[in-house]
Amino acid sequence: MKIDNMMLRAIIAALLTMMLASAAAIPPKRIFVTNERDNTVSVIDGATNEVIATIDIGARPRGIGIAPDGSEVYVAISEDNAIAVFDPESFEVLRRFASGDDPETFAVHPNGNIYISNEDDAKATVFNPKTGELIADIKVGIEPEGVAISADGSKVIVTSESTNMLHVIAVPEHKIIANILVGARPRAATFNRAGTIAYATSEISGEVKKVDVESGKVIGRMPLTDDKAKPKDILLSKDESKLFVAGGRANRIFVLDATTLEFLTSIAVGKRVWGLALSRDGTRLYTTDGASHQVSVIDTASTEVVATVPVGKSPWGVALYE
Repeated sequence: MKIDNMMLRAIIAALLTMMLASAAAIPPKRIFVTNERDNTVSVIDGATNEVIATIDIGARPRGIGIAPDGSEVYVAISEDNAIAVFDPESFEVLRRFASGDDPETFAVHPNGNIYISNEDDAKATVFNPKTGELIADIKVGIEPEGVAISADGSKVIVTSESTNMLHVIAVPEHKIIANILVGARPRAATFNRAGTIAYATSEISGEVKKVDVESGKVIGRMPLTDDKAKPKDILLSKDESKLFVAGGRANRIFVLDATTLEFLTSIAVGKRVWGLALSRDGTRLYTTDGASHQVSVIDTASTEVVATVPVGKSPWGVALYE
């Protein structure tokens, strides 16, 4: 193919943009990863991508999140029916509190409260993690799992796997304002920054749904391009142009256009990829590859894996301390 001067300049400009974006990347200080089969949290140094500590945390740790002020890290220890709290600097376990039956996933509200999916109880609970006080108890569908909170804190979505619904909860009223039927076994959800659009993964149907939150209508649907895909986690890029989808058994991250849901590319990672976390500057995506017992680090500009980090057995959740 003949390349003219204009095309050559465009190629050079694109390469320079990618190089500058990579050079300007600011890694998180630490990456915390829950390992559900050895009851630990791995602590990864964000600059070196090496494990620097391992914390014994409790039975079957899964969901993980960080206080808005960065002072504490919370871990759902599902077989202990509790939330464990540790210091992100000293890694000392500070306390734990009862959180209802089988806490699996949770999200931290901008006001500091945590919203938990209690899978065996078919409910969501709201706790003040500083005191352990139960603030609200909200009945949802069967097998709730994913939890997402809008940027302004006014809405929470809880997915119920066996009811195949997204439950939209108003805050601070803690009342369900919409029950949205989506694909089979929704695992995770995420809001756009405005809180007007939500995206959800459906594990059994292997697809992503786009939802208008106010009307409660599904406005987009995209089956993933691999029959092995059992999608779990989902995140928006910082500019909200792309979706990153953890493909589960497909062992890939799928990248979709956030507007059209068109497939853009996929990124090979380890086996059984579940959890995702995106750096504050959007340049690095971290994945937990459960059956490979590793974390993959992806450069979002080049969509390439730039590091893999061995961690504990069956990593599940990941949170960034920045």
